[in-house]
Parts: sequence; structure tokens; C-alpha cells
Amino acid sequence: MKIETKEIGKRINGFSGVCRRYGVKVTHQRTEVYRELASTDEHPDAETVYTRVRKRIPTISLDTVYRTIRLLEKKGLISRVGSLGEKTRFDANPNHHHHFVCTECGFMGDFYNEEWNDFRVPGDLTAIGKVNSVHVELRGLCKVCQRKRIDKR
Repeated sequence: MKIETKEIGKRINGFSGVCRRYGVKVTHQRTEVYRELASTDEHPDAETVYTRVRKRIPTISLDTVYRTIRLLEKKGLISRVGSLGEKTRFDANPNHHHHFVCTECGFMGDFYNEEWNDFRVPGDLTAIGKVNSVHVELRGLCKVCQRKRIDKR
């Protein structure tokens, strides 16, 4: 699903501000990689971002996309989502949210829950390490896959 133009503009402005704050050049290639991530809620992987950006910038390399994604993640503009063992996918939604992942087709959707945003980390976790953030990921079957299973019967 596409994100509203107003929200994309807000995210791009945030991107430019963060780049200026950290002394990172706002290049055309970086902007287009970020724009691709900021304009969808599909949580694409790096190869998908590369394929899409390459339609607008035919000379961009996959290495540039990977380096840009690492930079955007390091500066807090995007986050990694998904589980280990899967292709790493990325999310440019800056609002606190959680994910639903379809175990059949891999669809990943955002959802919001105020109660889970206030989740209190158990104190005994300090023996393991320091928790910086909490993101809930629910797994199950999306509506499309549920219908496919019903239709197969």
C-alpha cells in the first residue's frame, strides 16, 4: 500500500534534517533510496529497493543501496524488521508501531496498540542486558492466505 503524499513529504523532510544534523550529504541516490522506503508500508528488502530505485536511477548500484540502507539504519531513519533467517526487510515508518507477519506468504503489516507501546520490561532482564526498545511481532495467516486455504477445501 502506498503512503499518503503528505506523510512521504514529512518523512523526507525528517530525512533531510537528520542528514544535516549528522553532517551527512543529502545526495540524490540517498534521497531516492529513502523515498522508496518512506513511500510504502511493504517493508521491502534491499534487493527490492534496488530494483525499484533503479527504474528512476539506472546507474545506481546494489552496493550503493546496501551502504545507504546501513547509513539510514545507523542514523535511526529506518529499522530492520523480520526474524533472523529471513531476508532483512526495512521500515521507514517513524511512528511507534508493531508488525503482523503472515507465515504463509510473508506479508508484513503495521498495526498500532497503545497498551503495547507502554510495555514494561521485566526488571530481571538486566542480568541479560539493557533493552533499548520493544517491538511486537505477531505471526499468523493473513486474510488472503486464509481465503486460499478455505478455497482449497
